[in-house]
Amino acid sequence: QVQLMESGGGLVQAGGSLQLSCTASGSSFRRRAMAWYRQAPGKQRDLVARITGAGTTHYPDSTKGRCTISRDNAKSTVYLQMNSLKLEDTAVYFCAAWVSTAILSTITSTPPDYWGQGIQVTVSS
Repeated sequence: QVQLMESGGGLVQAGGSLQLSCTASGSSFRRRAMAWYRQAPGKQRDLVARITGAGTTHYPDSTKGRCTISRDNAKSTVYLQMNSLKLEDTAVYFCAAWVSTAILSTITSTPPDYWGQGIQVTVSS
């Protein structure tokens, strides 16, 4: 079982920056694909960024260029750096992980196996 603990959320002004962190328990972190998702009130949960165990990243168009996902395998931690924040970035952000044996085709086509509890990010005008 993998437990994910997010930190770093809060209130930030539009145009500002914020870094989220997610520390994972359990073994095999370095082989595990990780991701950040977000869910705004009344909306579906959407992918923000994804990183494989090998360090390959993926961003949807909505966050490309403003968000950077990275990982520190020694600390079992994944980060999300968000810049030029907009009001529409306000959401609960979730850290997520796949099982360590998941291959790329699985990662790109199926939801994560593990989820954090989520952390609020609020962007104000």
